[in-house]
Amino acid sequence: MKIKSFLAKPYASIIHSRIRKGMLTAVADQEEILHYLLKTAANTTFGKEHKFSEIKTYEDFKQAVPIRDYEAFIPYIDQIKNGGQNILWKGRPIYFAKTSGTTSGAKYIPISKESIHFHINGARNALLCYMAETGNTAFADGKMIFLSGSPEMERTGSIPTGRLSGIVNHFVPRYLRGNQLPSFETNCIEDWETKLGKIVEETINEDMTLISGIPPWMQMYFDWLSQRSGEKIKKMFPNLQVLVHGGVNFEPYKARLMDSLGGQVDMIETFPASEGFFAFQDLPGHEGLLLNTNAGMFFEFVPAAEFGKEGARRLSLKDVQVGENYALIINSNAGLWGYNIGDTVRFVSTEPYRLVVTGRIKHFISAFGEHVIGEEVDHALMHAAQKHNVRITEFTIAPMIQVSEGKPYHEWFVEFEQDPADLIGFAMDVDDALREKNIYYDDLITGSILDTLKIRPMKKNAFIEYMRSIGKLGGQNKVARLGNDRKLADALQPWVL
Repeated sequence: MKIKSFLAKPYASIIHSRIRKGMLTAVADQEEILHYLLKTAANTTFGKEHKFSEIKTYEDFKQAVPIRDYEAFIPYIDQIKNGGQNILWKGRPIYFAKTSGTTSGAKYIPISKESIHFHINGARNALLCYMAETGNTAFADGKMIFLSGSPEMERTGSIPTGRLSGIVNHFVPRYLRGNQLPSFETNCIEDWETKLGKIVEETINEDMTLISGIPPWMQMYFDWLSQRSGEKIKKMFPNLQVLVHGGVNFEPYKARLMDSLGGQVDMIETFPASEGFFAFQDLPGHEGLLLNTNAGMFFEFVPAAEFGKEGARRLSLKDVQVGENYALIINSNAGLWGYNIGDTVRFVSTEPYRLVVTGRIKHFISAFGEHVIGEEVDHALMHAAQKHNVRITEFTIAPMIQVSEGKPYHEWFVEFEQDPADLIGFAMDVDDALREKNIYYDDLITGSILDTLKIRPMKKNAFIEYMRSIGKLGGQNKVARLGNDRKLADALQPWVL
């Protein structure tokens, strides 16, 4: 046993024990964090406007601080950009994490000196829990790759700004630097395909033991490696033991990734975002991610079916229930208050608090009142894929409302690794599985309001070509799976078979 894996064992045991104890005090920890956040931010611009010093209870807090999307924070962010102090949190952010995808264009998410360590420790804790639960520490001695954004920073006012994955890259512990790939120079390349080519060159002959990234770009990395070598990934990297993934639901990508690997590799799922590191898989092979209840954030939950409606319930951790779909709201030590991150979650356990990510609060189809969510379409597609023995590369769905004849329907744009022999039967199986999952969709089909869904097979690499065409290939960029308009569907037409 080498020195890094040897030293990792006792350290993993200590952190794992601490996390296990935290499971028992989650509700109390959350209450304490809320009071800490309010006290610390009481003299900020936001704290004064919302009378933080007068808030005594969670009920007071809900009355004082409404739920907001990023757009409502822009005036405060602009004050910070212009040099303002003590606006959302004490002092000034040490970074802005720059993300995209809102109606206002780029988002600038503040990261404080208090919050940065929780971003880093979330990923660390996921690996240490894996070590403690499995006893496997050997991968710590090999090479590890993190498919991430560039660590180069720009300036927004005086504040360093970049992708979260690039920011975190600056905080990789010195003792892991020798294990980390790709090189800093390669990681700074902005063009994804140029960068990926260099990553393949730098890793193809290395002893890779851990690979981390968003599944679609991890798959692209595997494809390029296999094209170069003609071999499965486990043949190239026989000591590869761990894949760390997050950012999107893993299930639609799992079968193809497993085939590319050609051998057994352990999986660790994480739930990170620019706004915070929310949860991680603490038990390998088990459903659910452990909510990060002692990480500088106070969590709130709004039943997804009520979100945006007058009188919608707003719950703290102690009142959540297993099985209900919630919009996740955060209050953080970086200065986000009543902040809707856009994700929906469902608890699979409350002893301890473990959840699964079910989709995006704005990413659903409800053109006809069906409110079909990401978890339901993922289930339906994977059910049919397994039955028909096909693998899915990528997909997206849009409503087809204006039809020349017949009834409206959901249109699914699916890139298969190999098209199913019976496409009509495949579509019917997807439709049946979706009807079983969503009673509103079933009612619309039964009531002859909607026709059964239609599947449009896509050309090979269709979604890669589309993402390239809009300048969002690689990194942390993701294809939107669900929408209530035809913008993405229309843009994809050149790649429909």
